[in-house]
Amino acid sequence: MADQALPVGLGEIKISSSPGDVLVAYGLGSCVGVGVFDPVSKVAGLLHAVLPQSLNGTEQVPGKFVTTGIPKLLEEMEKAGAMRSRLHVRIAGGANMLSAPGAKQAFNIGERNVQQTRIVLDGLRLRLLAEDVGGTVGRTVRLYVTDGRMTVKALGNQEKALA
Repeated sequence: MADQALPVGLGEIKISSSPGDVLVAYGLGSCVGVGVFDPVSKVAGLLHAVLPQSLNGTEQVPGKFVTTGIPKLLEEMEKAGAMRSRLHVRIAGGANMLSAPGAKQAFNIGERNVQQTRIVLDGLRLRLLAEDVGGTVGRTVRLYVTDGRMTVKALGNQEKALA
């Protein structure tokens, strides 16, 4: 049976425990993909966060922001049978996609997304196993539900496993 790609769009969270599923976030630029896997329950989840945090705190789409998306991702995974103490967490993305003079200092959304992701994970006492962040090129990440393997393919590079 061929793998079933489940796209995870901007601001989305997807959870699966079906072995043939592959959660995929295409074209992560400044966005951050947070991949989480429980090796015992075989539950996988992927968040495609766009911004570090909501300005008003009343966001209707929790996956849009790192600060609301990660807790929601964990909540959904726990509903599906995962346990926080067993989770393998990896992140990718957070590139600086704006190259105009002064844009990096003015916006720096990718770096802010990565910093906020680390803060939230640390606050939730979740250890980050691996990351592929920063730079100036977009990435596509795949999280394989069958074994929790996460791969990253940066524009112009070969796909690689994110240990």
